[in-house]
Amino acid sequence: MQTTSSGERALQTPRAAGLAGVVFALLLAAAIVLIRIGVPEGVDAVAAAGFVDSAGHNAVHTALALVPFAGVFFLWFTGVVRSHLGEAEDRFLATVFLGSGLLFVATLFGAAAAAAAVLDIARAAGPAAALPTWAFGSHFAYTLMTGYAMRMAAVFTCSLSVLGYRRGVLPRWLILLGLVTTLVLLFLSSNVPWAELAFPAWSLVLSGYILVVTNRPLPSMAAAT
Repeated sequence: MQTTSSGERALQTPRAAGLAGVVFALLLAAAIVLIRIGVPEGVDAVAAAGFVDSAGHNAVHTALALVPFAGVFFLWFTGVVRSHLGEAEDRFLATVFLGSGLLFVATLFGAAAAAAAVLDIARAAGPAAALPTWAFGSHFAYTLMTGYAMRMAAVFTCSLSVLGYRRGVLPRWLILLGLVTTLVLLFLSSNVPWAELAFPAWSLVLSGYILVVTNRPLPSMAAAT
């Protein structure tokens, strides 16, 4: 009876991780797309003044409403993945993995707060003061998202890929995909628009893999049997 209960928990944890990861990936991708559309980089004075009454206003507000839920599902995803790795996980890498995940959520929330601030202040200040507010706020939001949040996402991706390799729970192709995603987030996210979508794309692939292999017995369970 006790063995059956443990086996059920072992199978339910990857399923929860996969579902949480799928929801997180979709929410984050939607938020990034909406913010990219609603808060374009390099905007001139005319576009800045017109933004407060444009469709971009609604797009950014929708993105900001999605970000907290994306953060919640990401934390759940992180927790259940750590549980799935079990006692055999490397403590050093696990600490880096968890710390980078928490910093990613913190900087993501900071970027969302900066975007909300520039949206509301520019709207209240009117066209006369919109450009300076827009220039500072949009640059600050994008710096937090592409320069800091995505670098923490790169560390998260790399550490999880290495943990998956050492634990033997991830296939080689997924580990290589994680390393490629790490390089993209580290070196391209600040300079190449839309490069930050590599992180939700990787999360979606990882979550899909976890869901596919949910019904396979874990190595420790097979050995115990």
